[in-house]
Amino acid sequence: MTKEINASASGTFKVGGDIKINRLGFGAMRVTGEGVWGEAKDRTEAIRTLKRLPELGVNFIDTADAYGPETSENMLTEALYPFKGLLIATKGGLVRGGPGTGAGAWAPVGRPEYLRQAVLMSLRRLKVERIDLWQLHRIDPKTPRDEQFAALRDMQKEGLIRHLGLSEVTIGEIEAARKFFPVATVQNQYNLVHRVHEDVLDYCGKNNIGFMPWFPLAAGDLAKPGSILDKMAQKLGATPSQVALAWILKRSPVMLPIPGTGKVRHLEENVAAASIKLSDADFKALDEAGNKEARARAA
Repeated sequence: MTKEINASASGTFKVGGDIKINRLGFGAMRVTGEGVWGEAKDRTEAIRTLKRLPELGVNFIDTADAYGPETSENMLTEALYPFKGLLIATKGGLVRGGPGTGAGAWAPVGRPEYLRQAVLMSLRRLKVERIDLWQLHRIDPKTPRDEQFAALRDMQKEGLIRHLGLSEVTIGEIEAARKFFPVATVQNQYNLVHRVHEDVLDYCGKNNIGFMPWFPLAAGDLAKPGSILDKMAQKLGATPSQVALAWILKRSPVMLPIPGTGKVRHLEENVAAASIKLSDADFKALDEAGNKEARARAA
């Protein structure tokens, strides 16, 4: 890569209307061990990756207390504290029953006393007095959601949290939360071939709510050799994942993708995607192909 790569090429967005960030962020889940559990296999490389973020103009980092658990937040503090010029967003409301993604590995707990503990412990690990963006990792179906939202509202009023966000929610759940506090961001799964949250994305766009798509680089069969994505990547001198990320960024001005990695090389490759500008025709062609695969998956 001969030209400078910088996340500023992705454009900017103001989280909560007052924290200006470059739209291409970083997800800090993968600086942990296998199964998002414990320390990274190559911890030195993971720390190098985190330290490289501000050098590449990445000033928006998403983490969670459940990543590790605790490992990701601790590593961010080790590598980047005092976070000058960075928005560190974290999440709480999930507990870990072990490594991996199987049953019990990620369990929602939304009792108000637990949510308060989660916020206080994240404050301690990140060594800050206020979390600029704290997100409810999941709404706990076993606890009345209004009790969860009220607890978050109270902590925001107390000054422990600046802005609040939600994760994996519907429009109805966002509107229910907005009766208690302004919703600054929504973090739902979304990518070229996973499109079940199109309505939520459009709602966020109309209400200037940042939309953080997790798993943003997935492209399914479109990543295979000879696919439209593969051909477009060759035409643009890019990788299929870079083109998929460029498509995500063009999809909406409120889109805040947070691809994650524990390797510097992969980080630089992801940030380079911010400079790829798709034509309207290329965007439409990818959009139609992605929608076709998404419908086939849902059938």
